Amino acid sequence: MLTAQNVSVARAGVMVLVGVSFHLTAGRALILRGPNGAGKTTLLRAVAGLQPLAGGSLNGGEDDIAYGAHSDGVKPTLTVAENLTFWAQIYGTHLTAPAMAAMQMETLANRRAGQLSAGQKRRLGLARILVTGRKIWVLDEPTVSLDAASVALFGAAVQAHLAAGGAALIATHIDLGFAAGVLDITPFRADAHAPVLSGQFDEAFL
Repeated sequence: MLTAQNVSVARAGVMVLVGVSFHLTAGRALILRGPNGAGKTTLLRAVAGLQPLAGGSLNGGEDDIAYGAHSDGVKPTLTVAENLTFWAQIYGTHLTAPAMAAMQMETLANRRAGQLSAGQKRRLGLARILVTGRKIWVLDEPTVSLDAASVALFGAAVQAHLAAGGAALIATHIDLGFAAGVLDITPFRADAHAPVLSGQFDEAFL
């Protein structure tokens, strides 16, 4: 579904990772590991098409990726149901109800997102990923603010997604409770003296 070949990525014009390769197939999850600041977020942004590669290539997944990061992607003035309906309409799906059920948001359906707790907002953000209907989930620390029960809900949602032929690329430091491959990006970190790039990279992203 998605293949990275000798990928290099930069942040604010500075090379971060060099020579990353992986192959993500249907029904499989790949967990990115590495210390804070190692470049996991930068790599995921590049995979999601939010910034250009500094080298190498990505094949597959062009219109199949749903990206979730530290922002939950919800509108605070809309209710839970309205938020999910908005995203379902954007992606042309009818998955609002099953997404709400998967993340146990039914009792919060009529509450404004701005009135939710941090954990509830995160569950809503993850439900947003479900309503996209996209085959490849690219997720950056998806369990931030979640309690143990909610982490289990998310893990079950990922397992169901994989069982249906989807795939997932996830940066996380915790055990999500399902079998997955692991890619430690530490060996791919660029040399501290790597040259600064210019002209084609997202200089605003720090």
